[in-house]
Amino acid sequence: MTTRPIARHGRDYLAIPGPSVMPDAVLQAMHRGAPNIYAGELIDIAASLVPDLKAVARTAGHVAMYIGNGHAAWEAALANTIAPGDTVLVPATGRFGHGWADMAEGLGAETRIIDFGKRTPIDAARVADALRADTGHKIKAVLAVHVDTSSSVRNDIAGLRAALDDTNHPALLMADCIASLGCDRFEMDAWGVDVMVTGCQKGLMVPPGMAFVFFNDKAAGVRAKMDRVSRYWDWVPRANPEEFFMYWNGTAPTHHLYGLRTALDMIHAEGIENVWHRHDLLARAIWTACAHWSVPGGLELNVADAAHRSTAVTALRLPAPYGSALRDWVETHLGLTLGIGLGMAPPGDPAWHGFFRLGHMGHVNGHMVLGLLGGIEAGLTALDIPHGTGALDAAASVIGRV
Repeated sequence: MTTRPIARHGRDYLAIPGPSVMPDAVLQAMHRGAPNIYAGELIDIAASLVPDLKAVARTAGHVAMYIGNGHAAWEAALANTIAPGDTVLVPATGRFGHGWADMAEGLGAETRIIDFGKRTPIDAARVADALRADTGHKIKAVLAVHVDTSSSVRNDIAGLRAALDDTNHPALLMADCIASLGCDRFEMDAWGVDVMVTGCQKGLMVPPGMAFVFFNDKAAGVRAKMDRVSRYWDWVPRANPEEFFMYWNGTAPTHHLYGLRTALDMIHAEGIENVWHRHDLLARAIWTACAHWSVPGGLELNVADAAHRSTAVTALRLPAPYGSALRDWVETHLGLTLGIGLGMAPPGDPAWHGFFRLGHMGHVNGHMVLGLLGGIEAGLTALDIPHGTGALDAAASVIGRV
C-alpha cells in the first residue's frame, strides 16, 4: 500500500498560471461521445462562439480559431502579417516577449528587441523613440505581451498605441493576451490593438488545445497585401468560413467546442466587468498576504509596484533554494502545485530554485485563494523559511470587506 501524507488526501489544487482550474460544468460538457462533424448542433455551437469570443476581447473585429497552443497563435498572427525580411519591434518584460521575437525570427523577420528586464513594465517613451528613429517605416509591427506569464508584469497596451499615434507610425500593434484575457482588463478596440492572440487554457477555463487570433480591418488589409500565407495559418477562411471545416482547416476540436461554449456562458453570466473585479480582488488578497510574509532577505514580490502587476499571476522570489523547496513541500504534503519560476534564471543556475509563481486565473474564488495562501504559510512554517506574521488574517480582511 502506498502511503501519502495525511493532509494530501482529497482533491489536488493546481495553482499554476495555466492550465487553470477547469470548472466541473466545462468538464461535464466535454464528457460525451464524438459528435457529427458534418451536420447538427456542433455547427451551430461553433458559430455561436464567434460573437461571444469577440465580446470577451471587447472587439467588433474578426476572430480566427486554431487547434494549438499560444505558440500557435503567435505564429498564426505573424504568418498573416509579416513577410520574410520585414522588421518587428519587440519591447520585452520577460520570457514570453523574447519567445514571440524568436518566433518572428524563425519566420524570417528581423527583430529589434528593447529589453525592459523582468521586473518593470514597458516604457512607452523608449518605444516611441525607436519608432521615431524608424523614418523609413521598416518596422511593420510592435509585438507586446500584455501580461508576461513568467514575470507577472502587466504592460500598458493603450500607452503603446499612443506611442504609435504620436509618432505617426503605421506599424501594427499586436498584443499577446494569452495570460490575461478573461482575467485582467483588456479592451482591444478602445486601446487601438490591431491583432491580439490568446489561448483557451487560462482565463477561458478550457483544457489546452485551442488558440485564437483577433484582428481588425487594418490588419486584414495587411493580410490582403501578403504575397503568400500558409494554407493552414491563413486567417481569412477561418474568420469567414464558407463551410464548417474551414474554421479549423480540417476536423474541428469537437469536445473543446462544447467546453468553450459552457465556459463562455459562465463568463457572460457573471459579466466581464465582474470577472475583472473578482480577479482584482483575489489578487489584492494574495499581494497583501505576500507583503505580510516579506522580511529582509526573505520572500519578495517580483513586481514592486502593484499598478504593474497582473491580477492573473503573481511571480515571487525567495532566497535559493527555498523557492523549489516550498513548491516541493506543498505539493508532496498538501496536493498543492505552485508554478515554477519560468525564465527567471537559467535551469542549470542554482538561482533558478529561488523563484515560483502563483496562478489565480479563471475559475477561482475567495476560499480557493485563502486555501492557497494557507498552504503556502504551512510550507513556510514547516521549512523554517523566515517570514512575517498576520498574512492570512490580512488576506481574509481584503476579501471580507467586499
